[in-house]
Amino acid sequence: MEIACLGLNHKTAPVEVRERFAVGSTRLGEAARNLLETAGAAEGVVVSTCNRTEFYLAAEHAGEAVRRLEQGLADKVCGHDGLYYHHESAQAVRHLCKVVSGLDSMLLGETEIFGQVKQAYHAAHEAGTTGPILNRLFQKVFGVGKKVRTQTTIQEGSTSIGNVAVELAEKIFGHLKNSEVMVLGAGEMSRLTAKALVSRGAKSVIVANRTHERALELAAEMNGRAVRFDDWLPVLKDVDVVISSTGAPHTVIHAKDIESVRRARKFRPLFLIDIAVPRDIEHAVGEIEEVYLYDIDALEQLADEARARRSLQIAECEKIIEAELVKLLP
Repeated sequence: MEIACLGLNHKTAPVEVRERFAVGSTRLGEAARNLLETAGAAEGVVVSTCNRTEFYLAAEHAGEAVRRLEQGLADKVCGHDGLYYHHESAQAVRHLCKVVSGLDSMLLGETEIFGQVKQAYHAAHEAGTTGPILNRLFQKVFGVGKKVRTQTTIQEGSTSIGNVAVELAEKIFGHLKNSEVMVLGAGEMSRLTAKALVSRGAKSVIVANRTHERALELAAEMNGRAVRFDDWLPVLKDVDVVISSTGAPHTVIHAKDIESVRRARKFRPLFLIDIAVPRDIEHAVGEIEEVYLYDIDALEQLADEARARRSLQIAECEKIIEAELVKLLP
């Protein structure tokens, strides 16, 4: 009996293609039964998340089963070449180990995929589509995934500027619950950073932009409120975090602005994220006692350091997987 995997993910297919293959959590068992019928396989599991759909099967002739499966899926692909990746035997097992360990995820080291693969396996098992081959494989692979996560730090540390900013904010405030965020400028980086802050507990977002209509749009997206650009300074007394990316050719936040509201703020900590080029915030602002100022270069350096640490961890994870593969394979 041979093992194979056919799949597509965020690297091989855009979201408008991936959504055609998506399988809801309540339909995973049904999808596994359809897989056996379409591929003529003895055993099968279907894994489906927002970033991937993968078909794992055990069959007497895995290559033929995969070809039958591709033919059965032909109506979903319609003119997209290079959509699938296809692994057999050791490569299929190695790929599954990387998936459950978070090494094949859009966000390296993310933990959610481990539970999603477990859910897919249990759904297939309950649907009667797994047998001795895939039962053993998935149980052993879950052990590999657990070992990777406990013996390495692959899931620690942010590698994007937005997430680095969030982690810094959490170090300053302890947590972001009930914190107020103000966004100056309504560009994409501001939006992503603000969303990351909200996802970690920030209470509300205030948006100020020179084009007020754009401020209204971004505020609505964040369930926040918009103020006119000329009115941002009075709001400063109430906020905890400022994200600035205005595109202005000169600084827009000066030390005197912060000094003017310090007493009204009761000298609470203020975290300023300057992701504008040229910079929006005067360097002297960072010298004020309770103010924490980070510009794009500082954040990028922190992100680069995190990426470097993460790269070293990838090598450690792969060593664990290769050692475990010896035990997994017949």
